[in-house]
Amino acid sequence: MKKSLYLICFFVILYGCKKDDESSVEVCPGGCNSEYKITSSNATLDSNGYWHVLHGGINYFTIAGNLSQLNSKYIVNGVPLIEANFDSDYWVIFDSIQYTTPMYSYLGWFTNNQFNNPISIGSYTYTLKGLAEIQPPLNISGYQLNKHMCWDCPYTPTLFGTHSKYTYTPHQNFFFDNEMIGDTARIYIQTIFNSDTGPSEEENSLLKVVFQ
Repeated sequence: MKKSLYLICFFVILYGCKKDDESSVEVCPGGCNSEYKITSSNATLDSNGYWHVLHGGINYFTIAGNLSQLNSKYIVNGVPLIEANFDSDYWVIFDSIQYTTPMYSYLGWFTNNQFNNPISIGSYTYTLKGLAEIQPPLNISGYQLNKHMCWDCPYTPTLFGTHSKYTYTPHQNFFFDNEMIGDTARIYIQTIFNSDTGPSEEENSLLKVVFQ
């Protein structure tokens, strides 16, 4: 009788400690959805789904998102485990402009004995094509991939795109200068609902942009 009682207690404890089946838990109650739009005042959306962004003297435009609320299981200390990743197919490459800058020697001459006004020892002309080797091409979403990056490292995927985490209203600025007027671009956005361990959902969005 005593052995049977022990067995009953064991199964009661085992059942009480059994974890919830996470596969049956909704990541977002009612479904996970994301909505993104360009919030700059000089941007409009046409009937064909293209955003027209006018250059108004400021060299960027802003994309803002509105995301579904997560299940409370995936909110830690009030912080939702949610992530938005931004990328584009538009790269800025410098190739023709040049400028000249004075060069100074750390052992050079100065115009006064306070050593705060150095005399140039000559000049050097930089082409922006040459600078591109020092400063790699820029993706308008705000990242660069330089020639020294490790393509096989585990962290490499995190180097692509820019990221906004732990908010239901992500914002991202994109580079836009007047040299881009007349071009088009595609903005790719990946939204991950529950970016930690456990079940997650992913949504991919595309914004088509015309620069004017």
